[in-house]
Amino acid sequence: MNRMPIINFDEKFADFTSAWLKEHRDEYRNYDDMEADMPRMYLSFLNTRADWLDGVTPGAYFTQFEDPKDLVDWLRAYCEEGTPVPELLLEQITNVGRPCEKRLLELLKDEESPEEARMTAVGLLRDLGSELPRMLYIQWQMARGEKDELKDNALESLTEMGKSVVQPILQNIQAANSAGQEALLEVLSHFPGDERITRLAMKLFREKPEKRALLAGYLGRIGDPMALPLLEEAAAERDLRYLTFIEIRNAIEALGGDCPEREFDEDPEYDALRELDGN
Repeated sequence: MNRMPIINFDEKFADFTSAWLKEHRDEYRNYDDMEADMPRMYLSFLNTRADWLDGVTPGAYFTQFEDPKDLVDWLRAYCEEGTPVPELLLEQITNVGRPCEKRLLELLKDEESPEEARMTAVGLLRDLGSELPRMLYIQWQMARGEKDELKDNALESLTEMGKSVVQPILQNIQAANSAGQEALLEVLSHFPGDERITRLAMKLFREKPEKRALLAGYLGRIGDPMALPLLEEAAAERDLRYLTFIEIRNAIEALGGDCPEREFDEDPEYDALRELDGN
């Protein structure tokens, strides 16, 4: 593709809105009236021929292009320029659909691509219901850090792919680092029924006392009573913090167990929550 123009559609819409308000200012009594009329302004913007698009309307501009490589490369170019990616371009990629999957996957694999472009590609592939990046998303978790927005975004996609991700994750999860195992367990917790998932959650619950509140939530979601003794033992620990106890108690009750109440009068977390409740 020849270098396509990088046009700031947000700025163009702002200019259009400014001109619209001058022309229609007598129609609005206050800001709320103007805000309520925004959909009509935007529809007019989409359907008004624009000199800056050689007479094409903004709404029709990107529909002229259907080559997946051109569209995805254009998305990347916008991100490289630091110009907001037009929603209309993203809509066209979605409209072209399945033919764009492979090119979006190539964009994901290119670590030199802008983070914004890769994040957007994850979202587009999710919107397309694509399972093409399944193994890539799993591999991303193998040596991940505690915080990684791109890989977290991929986890959401893995969950939406459904049970087809369970076996590939179970086959690879032992090779993942601690943060990766925790991340992949979050996905697995949505698809209970395999004892290996319960055992992994119990293992991490034992090994990560600082994450017990989170991991108790996963155990509760998994729903396997096999975890009850572990949770009940943890709920009785002397130095347990109040908020962690609440999550463990919720998990115990979700699994059909009974958790005895405890006193936390000297716990600052308990005191802070009691003050918020006004007690």
